[in-house]
Amino acid sequence: MSEDILHFTYRLSAEDYESADFLIEVDKQSMTLISAAPPPYPLWTELAYQQCRNCPLNPEQVPHCPVAVNLVSLLDLSGHLVSHKQMAVEVVTDRRTIRAETTAQHITSSILGLIMATSPCPHTEFLKPMARFHLPLADQTETIYRVTTMFLLAQYFRQKDHLPYSLELDELLALYQHLQVINLHLSQRLKTAISEDAAVNGVILLDLLSKSVSWSIEDGLEEIHHLFDGYRKLAQ
Repeated sequence: MSEDILHFTYRLSAEDYESADFLIEVDKQSMTLISAAPPPYPLWTELAYQQCRNCPLNPEQVPHCPVAVNLVSLLDLSGHLVSHKQMAVEVVTDRRTIRAETTAQHITSSILGLIMATSPCPHTEFLKPMARFHLPLADQTETIYRVTTMFLLAQYFRQKDHLPYSLELDELLALYQHLQVINLHLSQRLKTAISEDAAVNGVILLDLLSKSVSWSIEDGLEEIHHLFDGYRKLAQ
């Protein structure tokens, strides 16, 4: 295996389902997904089809949605799965293997999150650090922690690079509000492309995580505030 590529393999199985592997390869330097789906692409991937209302791209210059084209191969895996189907999954990375029993929609949501974060969409570029340290099947609290610490570390690097920076989370909130628009339009794209609902419900779960980040920021991150009591003692 090349040391310049990150590998993530989602291995799905169930009693009435033939085991299947879904491989995601990401360039380690650019953190951009190496697409496995060759053209021609289906109609629902065209940028002008259900284009996000906050999309800054021009269909004449970028004919296909950068996220949608990377989802073509995922639909081959999950497009026929019912969302509540119980499955076993192993996520094999270059460092470790994670195993879980969960539903098809949770597995799809985890894959979707990684694909979106490594696709060259202007509104998901900021998620590349999250993709580099991908945590498969992360829950709401884990996601809130990872997102906010990523953002604050980014502000540290901006300060080191003599760029404007802020410890306020308003900018992060705005970024996640843009993500919610993308999730809405992405689910509309996928509804025309699949026979079952695991992929669409995966987007919905991903959107709920996005909303939970926004709500937590607005509430001052109260649900994880107590974890940092030790740092208050250091200042005394």
